[in-house]
Amino acid sequence: MAKKQFKAESKRLLDLMINSIYTNNEIFLREIISNASDALDKRYYLSLTNENYKVDKEDLRILIEADKENHTLTISDTGIGMSEEELDNNLGTIAKSGSLDFKNELEKATKNIDIIGQFGVGFYSAFMVAKRIIVKTKRADSDQAYQWVSSGEDGYTISKIDKENVGTQIILELKEDTDDEKYSRFLDQYEIESLIKKYSDYVRYPIEMEKEISKPKEDNSEEFETVKELSTLNSMVPLWKKSKKKIKPEEYNEFYKSKFNDWQDPQKVIHYAIEGNVSYTALLFIPSKTPYNFYNNDYEKGLQLYSKGVFIMDNAKELIPDYFKFVKGLIDSDDLNLNISREILQQDRQVKQLAASIEKKIKANLEDMLKNDRENYEKLFDNFGLNMKFGIYQDYGMHKDILQDLILYKSSKEEKYVTLKEYVDRMKEDQKAIYYVCGKSVEDIKKLPQMETLQDKDIEVLYLMDDVDEFVINIMQTYADKPFKSVNKGDLDLQSEQEKEELTKTQEENKTMLEAMKDALKDKVIDVKISSRLKQNPICLVSDDGLSIEMEKVLSQGPNAQGIKANKILELNPNHEVFATLKDIYTNDPDLLNDYASVLYDQALLIEGMPIEDPVAYANKVCQLMIKANKKM
Repeated sequence: MAKKQFKAESKRLLDLMINSIYTNNEIFLREIISNASDALDKRYYLSLTNENYKVDKEDLRILIEADKENHTLTISDTGIGMSEEELDNNLGTIAKSGSLDFKNELEKATKNIDIIGQFGVGFYSAFMVAKRIIVKTKRADSDQAYQWVSSGEDGYTISKIDKENVGTQIILELKEDTDDEKYSRFLDQYEIESLIKKYSDYVRYPIEMEKEISKPKEDNSEEFETVKELSTLNSMVPLWKKSKKKIKPEEYNEFYKSKFNDWQDPQKVIHYAIEGNVSYTALLFIPSKTPYNFYNNDYEKGLQLYSKGVFIMDNAKELIPDYFKFVKGLIDSDDLNLNISREILQQDRQVKQLAASIEKKIKANLEDMLKNDRENYEKLFDNFGLNMKFGIYQDYGMHKDILQDLILYKSSKEEKYVTLKEYVDRMKEDQKAIYYVCGKSVEDIKKLPQMETLQDKDIEVLYLMDDVDEFVINIMQTYADKPFKSVNKGDLDLQSEQEKEELTKTQEENKTMLEAMKDALKDKVIDVKISSRLKQNPICLVSDDGLSIEMEKVLSQGPNAQGIKANKILELNPNHEVFATLKDIYTNDPDLLNDYASVLYDQALLIEGMPIEDPVAYANKVCQLMIKANKKM
């Protein structure tokens, strides 16, 4: 029997495939089972119109046998089988796909043909684990069987053999174990079951294997014996392919928890199918709690990808944007162009179309939840709202229009969550801006002196309590043509003309004192002004229209903080007794004004939750001023 050489530069291609194309040798079983499934499909489809291929659907199956003694793994199917010519063409020419040819022929007459193998290279992945492969096959319309044998690059032989049953049997003589790789693990029952569950659980035909089980002896129920029984390893019908009407909530929940390693039920299930340029079925879940590592670098986003029910990859990050990375689930598509190893998505137009469709569907579901199930949406936002805010901030606001109506903020109106649209819809008729204030908590914000005028005028204020919030607002700039305005930044422009005139007059009358205080504080502030915000409190710190005080606090916490400072303005309440005291000090004891200015500035810092430069000096000045005030009494 003459040995044949592989065609089409196959030696070099075989070496490349074994050592480069596939990154994980365990996928050989997925590829062989996918080929077996194709062979079963072919026989079934042809049996519908041709008596030569007649078969009962119940007889279509795949059998796995592990022989530890002989170190072989055998995968058999009852599919269409191969002729000598097909063996030579399909297994003798690498990248020649009989499945693809068959599909192309059938699609001329019909549609929706579900054939898994299209590259013609998956079979050779078995050489990653096998030192020799024997293929025994008998075609359904022939009485003659054939055997194909190869040890890899040295070529192959084809010979006639006797084989009773129609179908194909692939015998893998596994390589010997090494220090780096234990090939014998592929003979372990548990390992085989795990690989079937991972990659081929939804192949539509039963994948069977003899399993050793312990059962009571028939003549003595107290004694047990070990027997072998055929057991089906795969579930065959994917949950996502079932009608939604027939799936119970607990089925979704159990599937999610087992598939995505969560101990809690998902908060929301999104199950749908799309037909179009890229057809696919999606089963998506939103967790009910934030994963412990969600904001860590080691968190892997992405959806599981299946092709015709066969598992392809675990985290297809190309299919979901970062701002929706909290969504878990899977996509099953017949249309995607995978690379030759079926392990990696090609970056093509189809992938972009699929990703855009998934993003659109997630957004639509979130919008519906926000509108019709507000309580649950707010729980979702507590878990993942910060991630969506980062989505607005990242890429210079490119995704603002997608996310801005999904963002919630607590506000001064009942201290409940509000959307930006809800805020704008109930703005006062003459209100020009969307007002916001930054702080660590609602309680801290309510104590801020800068809030007094807005509270007095019953103007709603958004509470920004995440570090990223002000960066998000600055990226957005406006919403519904309304600019965002910080409560403690720049001029609020809320006074009447008469109030503005009185403010200007007071500022001018105390100009020299204010300048003296500014000089005393040196470069700590850029100005000392009469405040238009304060009603009850004596002082506050605000910034000009550049970097805000809140941003200074956030940036100062970073590892590369370089002393970036906001341009601070110390504002004084002209109607407070402290202001009258300052005027008296400036008139009668101007040397003391420096100490008063320093103490008031440090107090304003403390109100803002910022550290003071010298706490000891501050405490000493307060004590000295108390002593001097007591001596004057």
